[in-house]
Amino acid sequence: MQYFKRLNQVCDPAPLLAELGGIDAIWAEQTGRQSGVPVQREALAIPLRGMVKSAQSGRPRRDVHESRWTSGSYRLPRFQEFLKQIAAEEDGVLGRAKIVSLPAGRQVYPHSDRGEYYKVRNRYHLVLKSTRGSWLKAGDEEVRMQEGELWWFDNKAVHEAKNDGQEDRIHLIFDLLPRHLETLVMRASRKARKASIDA
Repeated sequence: MQYFKRLNQVCDPAPLLAELGGIDAIWAEQTGRQSGVPVQREALAIPLRGMVKSAQSGRPRRDVHESRWTSGSYRLPRFQEFLKQIAAEEDGVLGRAKIVSLPAGRQVYPHSDRGEYYKVRNRYHLVLKSTRGSWLKAGDEEVRMQEGELWWFDNKAVHEAKNDGQEDRIHLIFDLLPRHLETLVMRASRKARKASIDA
């Protein structure tokens, strides 16, 4: 397959789901995904790592490389530890990360992730909950990801997702920058930021 690769890493999602379920009303705290990203308007999200707003300097969000842990992520230490572990195993630098719930019967509409941030990063999905398996399409390929599986997929290709099950589908979605690119990417980002400020 060109657009998908299942990693050998398999995770027991139960401890992560238990940690998530221990925080009341956590899905209602952030609604930016539903209101700000039309193709993802039917999904709920809990941001764990996000863009550094002070680094934006007039650039589009998709061109900002700098990211940080969100204030709410510290209530989810198991998720933080998992992300740090995978970054180390894959020799990558953590970028943005979020927990996403797609309710039964809902979908993420076809789109591709464009911009300088996405161009150099790899996108991963860890399936935490999916009773029928999570259907995802990228390019002309379709997969059905199972609970506990970790997948890479090419989010630069046009992709979409649907929950055809009867319960919420929950994924941990995150980006990794290959470590060998870190210095080069951050140098270019500082240069672009300065140019944006000077313009």
